[in-house]
Amino acid sequence: MHEVVSPASVAAGLSEHWSPRVVAELDDSFVKVAKVQGSLAWHSHDDEDELFFILKGSLTIEMEDRTVVLREGEAFVVPKGVRHNPIAEQECHIMLIEKKSTLHTGREVTARTRSLAEQLRPV
Repeated sequence: MHEVVSPASVAAGLSEHWSPRVVAELDDSFVKVAKVQGSLAWHSHDDEDELFFILKGSLTIEMEDRTVVLREGEAFVVPKGVRHNPIAEQECHIMLIEKKSTLHTGREVTARTRSLAEQLRPV
């Protein structure tokens, strides 16, 4: 994965919502992109922070104590252990940076949960 990559182009080319794909890795982290719409699931990552960067559109991240709205070009880190639920009213393209140990929906398993093997599939 030591090639030039356009996260925005890769995200735009995805056909499934809520199915992140790994586009790069650095040290103990993956850089992922996804096309999202609707609600993912309430979940948390006990030992990992999760960075959301908006490539296109907007994303609402509900948390138990507040809600943030991210627009194109903005980023937000959900701290480890914080329950959150990402929601996109309209289709949104995102980039995520998270540790390689981060499970897609934490300990919650839903129809939208993707395994690491699925996230590592070629784009």
